Amino acid sequence: MTTFDERTTVHAFRDDALGEHDAVGLAAAIRRGEVGAAEAARDAAERVRLVEARLRAVQTHVDAPVPAAQAGGAFCGVPTFVKDNTDFQGLPTGHGSAAFTPRAARRHAPFARQLLSSGVTVLGKTRLPEFGFSPTTEYETAEPVRNPWNTGCSAGGSSGGSAALVAAGAVPIAHANDGGGSIRIPAACCGLVGLKPTRGRVVANAQSRRLPLDIVSDGIVSRSVRDTAAFLAAAETYWRNPKLPPVGLVEGPSDRRLRIGFLVDSPNGVPTDAATREAVTRTVATLERLGHAVTPVDLDLDPRFTGDFLVYWGMLSFLLGVTGRTLGADFDRHRMDGLSRGLREAYVKEWRRTPGVLRRLKRTREAYAAAYRGLDLVLSPVLAHTTPPIGHLGPDVPYATLIERILAYVAFTPVNNVVGTPSISVPAPTATEGGLPVGVMFSGRPGRERDLLEVAFELEADRPFRRIQDV
Repeated sequence: MTTFDERTTVHAFRDDALGEHDAVGLAAAIRRGEVGAAEAARDAAERVRLVEARLRAVQTHVDAPVPAAQAGGAFCGVPTFVKDNTDFQGLPTGHGSAAFTPRAARRHAPFARQLLSSGVTVLGKTRLPEFGFSPTTEYETAEPVRNPWNTGCSAGGSSGGSAALVAAGAVPIAHANDGGGSIRIPAACCGLVGLKPTRGRVVANAQSRRLPLDIVSDGIVSRSVRDTAAFLAAAETYWRNPKLPPVGLVEGPSDRRLRIGFLVDSPNGVPTDAATREAVTRTVATLERLGHAVTPVDLDLDPRFTGDFLVYWGMLSFLLGVTGRTLGADFDRHRMDGLSRGLREAYVKEWRRTPGVLRRLKRTREAYAAAYRGLDLVLSPVLAHTTPPIGHLGPDVPYATLIERILAYVAFTPVNNVVGTPSISVPAPTATEGGLPVGVMFSGRPGRERDLLEVAFELEADRPFRRIQDV
């Protein structure tokens, strides 16, 4: 493995077609004719080349990127990447796994089509940990994806490759998806905005539709709130779920003052570290100064929630081990990594609990609804402690130690996946002693993404998010 200086910061911002534009700004420049879509794609590819030796964020490159036909789309000509657990026609889908040889996809996945409808230019696919199970993008026998703020640290997971490229300035936005925090965790680690939409807000992928409890939502990671808002509006233009209230294009803060609850320690009893607590308490102070009513809140979950989620997580690994040959004829479950194997083996011992686990997980919405009575949003940490060094959560750590570390880290995000509610990670107005970003999270009622985006816009306007190019 390559040895990196722990203090190394890597970014690709330079004087080219992309400049310091976010996706909305770049698309506007392309529409005005100031920049060509092909020029933007070429310069983004060069930026990727500049950082890839350090970050290891890319799984596959498109041989000849072609701008999408939707010239008037919200992101017309904006270069981006698709996460490598989503089919993109002509590219293999490897799911981050060494257990099989991936084959080229014959067609785009439904969400890939929805993303393309915004006008983006896809340059390739980003890396993820095996099957998206881990909150860090690391491997047993391959280089990890590294955090551009500090290459000795994790970029988060499972959308770590996407987050690393966006944070480093290689592309303005990238595809991410979230089955337990996998949009919000890497956003927090890399100083980005990451919105997990309400269940059913964007088109569902085929795997999600087959799950007894659909916990996965697709979206993007971005450097600005307006990019995330523009993505959601563009996705809704392509397809809108009639069962959910429309979001529309959110363009800034609202004059409406909100009732916001906050919690600092996790409902599962995991305490947060000092930097994380400070991120939340300083955000509370900002919200109060801006006129919002902020009060402590308890999220009274069933004490079995964490164990139940772990059983469900193990069930997913077990099912992949059983059905893996649909991914590749040479699939071998024994070649799955240590985390996947450990989850599967733990599930085999507890599979009889599955019906009760599913019943209790589905009832989590009752506790969630009770906590939100009289509130519009809840503020919390994204993670129980700040971004760990590479290796702390690696799949080669013995399973018993690894799962203990994961549960002490990922202590806030899974609730929204189980209940299906929207949740957004935004950079806090603080950083670790070493300068790493810290994220805070706002969670809302089903279908109320607008509330999340408006308060995120307000925080961004009050104190612009830190920029890696200024470090």
